[in-house]
Amino acid sequence: MLNRIDWTGTQPPKATEKGIWGWMFFDWAAQPFFTVVTTFIFGPYFVSRLTDDPVSAQTTWSNMATISSVIIALLSPILGSIADQSGARKPWIGFFAIIKITSLFCLWFAAPGSPVLYPVIFMILASISAEFSIVFNDSMMPRLVGKHEVGKLSNTAWGLGYLGGIIVLIAVVTLLAASPESGKTILGLDPLFGLDPRTGQDARITGPISAVWYLIFILPMFFFTPDVGRGLPFGTAVRAGLREVKNTLGELKERRGILRFLIARMIYQDGVNGLLILGGIFAAGMFGWATIEIGIYGIILNVVAIFGCLIAGRIDKGVGSKVTVVISLTMLLLATIGIISTGPGYTLFGLLPLPTADSGGLFGTAAEKAYILYGLLIGFAFGPVQASSRSYLARSVSPEEAGRYFGIYALSGRATSFMATLLFSLMTYMSGSPRLGMATLILFLAGGLVLLVRTPYPADRA
Repeated sequence: MLNRIDWTGTQPPKATEKGIWGWMFFDWAAQPFFTVVTTFIFGPYFVSRLTDDPVSAQTTWSNMATISSVIIALLSPILGSIADQSGARKPWIGFFAIIKITSLFCLWFAAPGSPVLYPVIFMILASISAEFSIVFNDSMMPRLVGKHEVGKLSNTAWGLGYLGGIIVLIAVVTLLAASPESGKTILGLDPLFGLDPRTGQDARITGPISAVWYLIFILPMFFFTPDVGRGLPFGTAVRAGLREVKNTLGELKERRGILRFLIARMIYQDGVNGLLILGGIFAAGMFGWATIEIGIYGIILNVVAIFGCLIAGRIDKGVGSKVTVVISLTMLLLATIGIISTGPGYTLFGLLPLPTADSGGLFGTAAEKAYILYGLLIGFAFGPVQASSRSYLARSVSPEEAGRYFGIYALSGRATSFMATLLFSLMTYMSGSPRLGMATLILFLAGGLVLLVRTPYPADRA
């Protein structure tokens, strides 16, 4: 399904093809956590079935994301700078893999009626470990290929990640997730391993599955992808890294293009994160979708996302990362407006009435079908907007400074991301309407887009 990357060009490849594919398999390994745990299976289960109060559960899930974002924002620049000083990235990825895998296994114990505190803690630990690992993995990218190829590399890796995510999601939906009433999967089979959907085992199993998948498929990166040699001793690297964070922040005053890009990305990524975190639970609350409906919706989005990333990789290589991101943000804006304007019997804020009859089966109402159409726009865009943002920065910094700048990049993606989820929580709490909460995401997507249009490309260009 994935096209073989042509690593020839004006510059020779900086790593072997095996090493490059090992690096791309990190995205393949990491994505199921975001697909089946955060977005489409465990998250909606947490909201709709773990407790008897879906509105309160939505707020708790949003607060979990807010806490994770604050921790990630505070520590990512420090860890990135320390990585530049200590050299090797793989030991850091391995350390956080232990925390992530352990936390995901513990999600199995989040049975209906159990205290929500423990799954919230495990989700925070898994989320920050996943994001910290991404900082170190991304900072390896500029050393693997020349700048002319990083856009295609980044989008292909992102598409490979979605392929991994969709494989796990399809397996969960068809073989594990079952109707609480019938006890059968969508294929009419008994769930594997004797899972009981009435106690949420079909959703809770996604934590251990994602952990095992991650453990297996990060190994090619450890075995084949070249890493930087060891630099300063750990203690010295920590002290030097802390100083470097301060120096980097001061340096941004002179590198105004990179600063503008990071601020723009900080704003629009808040909207993207909010859309990914809250989109599934919003649909579950509005339409009463169970695990099967949410899972199929996720499959549709991820299939589209794979092709979106492959197409975006060619666009990125042809016209650049900036154009790719601008197109993607425009599509996300249109999709978000469509989603919040849709309800039982209408879309586009009532300008387009829809039949209210339910034809039965999956997505039986016209409003649900409209929601899926808007979801297709999200599927095409949310991969490229992130993959090409990553290549935008990689084209704008040198390999020697990649760690600290990708740490700042992670900061820009998380520093104010609590604002999107916090505004959702506040608006939902005050109005009692998750629809108005979702509408706040438009502010972030549109604001970031406006600022990005005025940003140079590459960002280090005067």
